[in-house]
Amino acid sequence: MNGDYVLILLVMLGILGRNNLVAASGCILLVLRLTGLDRFTYPWLERQGIETGLLFLMLYILVPYARGETSVDQLRATFTSRRGILAVLAGLLATRLNAQGLSLLQTMPETVFGMTMGAVVGIVFFDGVPCGPVMTAAVTTVLMEVGRWIGLGRLGGW
Repeated sequence: MNGDYVLILLVMLGILGRNNLVAASGCILLVLRLTGLDRFTYPWLERQGIETGLLFLMLYILVPYARGETSVDQLRATFTSRRGILAVLAGLLATRLNAQGLSLLQTMPETVFGMTMGAVVGIVFFDGVPCGPVMTAAVTTVLMEVGRWIGLGRLGGW
């Protein structure tokens, strides 16, 4: 299938699913492709795109700390309350799962379209909230592992 058609389909799915990131990403890649800039930008995006995106996400997360909007009491509660300790454990687990999801995106790029479709269906029909591809890939790796545990790996494609 022509890559342009896939990008157009992703733009439409992003619009349908109210996922501005998917729609905008598809549009940007399509414009880069149609203007011939893809030969310069696509290789850079393949090498640095995820790290650059994660850098901006981390900057967003750290801005309240940089502004001094957190108190010593809040930081202390993180390590002394059950809720805080659970949040730390959840962060540890989430980052580990995201690492596995990132690996899946890099080694099995054919799963991206299915994850995007699932996210759009979840948003449109199940009142879901848009999420990023790394988180979607993390959940996919968990489901694939569960499939292996229950013996679906024998069926191939896992």
